[in-house]
Amino acid sequence: MRGFDPGSRTFVRAHGTTVFDASGRGFFDATSSIWTILHGHARPEIIAALAEQAATLDHSTLLGATHPAAEELADRLCGLAAMDYAFFSSDGASAVEVAAKMALRYWAVNGQPQRTRFVRLDASYHGDTAAAMSFSDIAVFKDHYASLTFETFAYDASRELLERDDIAAVIVEPLIQAAAGMRYVPHSAYTALESMVPLLIVDEIATGFGRTGTMFAHEQLAVRPDLLCVGKGLSGGVVALSATLASQRIYDAFLADYHEMRQLFHGHSFAGNPIACAAALASLDIFATDATLAAAQRLSLAISRNAELLRTHRGVREIRVVGTMCGIEIRSQLIDASNAQSAGWRIADALYERGHFTRPIGDVIQLVPPLVTRDDEIDRFFTDVLAVLEDVCI
Repeated sequence: MRGFDPGSRTFVRAHGTTVFDASGRGFFDATSSIWTILHGHARPEIIAALAEQAATLDHSTLLGATHPAAEELADRLCGLAAMDYAFFSSDGASAVEVAAKMALRYWAVNGQPQRTRFVRLDASYHGDTAAAMSFSDIAVFKDHYASLTFETFAYDASRELLERDDIAAVIVEPLIQAAAGMRYVPHSAYTALESMVPLLIVDEIATGFGRTGTMFAHEQLAVRPDLLCVGKGLSGGVVALSATLASQRIYDAFLADYHEMRQLFHGHSFAGNPIACAAALASLDIFATDATLAAAQRLSLAISRNAELLRTHRGVREIRVVGTMCGIEIRSQLIDASNAQSAGWRIADALYERGHFTRPIGDVIQLVPPLVTRDDEIDRFFTDVLAVLEDVCI
């Protein structure tokens, strides 16, 4: 914390793919403000939708009530994802918590209360709340909070663990594990999940809404989620909103008369906020008007083309690209960290001086740009990465 100078990175406005600091200098938002912004900052259609909704119905609870924006968004999301119902939250970790509670109660009311254990991938990350941390496998995020978490099992792509009668659900990130440094997950790792008794929770918080070239990453796999968690880009990345999408059989487990007390006892004050839902609806409209998925595929090609040119540099250990999500893993032992906090930060700081805002994940430099990013912006980012590597490699 002592190494952070807030005065050096105070952003005061943004437009398109650029964020501007207090001095008026612009920076390419190379991480989409941590994987959120889809259609660029200050997108007029989203701003207009926010303003119109705020002037009509600024907030209404979904606890014992409803409103048109949430109903329309739930319907459109379920149609896009081939799911049946939506439960809204605010942030991604909250959507994961909801999925965990739904999975536990599903088995309890279906006569298998012993199914209380969860399975996750190696190197997983699902958020910083209690259950989400338990589903995670990155020590720096959870080891200090062991008293808040519960044991989960690492999935090794075999069926043996999945056949235990105490497993409630398996939770996976599809194709790529962003917080693990854009780590690949091979398609074969998901094969055993296609026909199993435990529920399948798919976490698309980072990968959803075009980031991997399809609307949802799991479309590229032969899996069918029982529960699907979305967030980040759901509102276009503009305001906090997430959702846990559920299949019909999950919904039916909670459907009963009041006195049976089977309803899902969970809710937050601002879950499904009308303004946030309006932003999400405007974002989904932009996918149609801008052919956003086609743009994401073109962006992926530009990233991959540049990655190939950089891949053989002696300062690069590996470059991993899935759709528009890219991680450049450096050989930290070859980097002169100088006065920076780490080798990764030395490169990120040098890129900042050249007009790019990114953050390292350990030794991995991130590039997860807005889906409206131009090819020349990608070219410039990689040109500057190369120039920085030439400057700092020992």
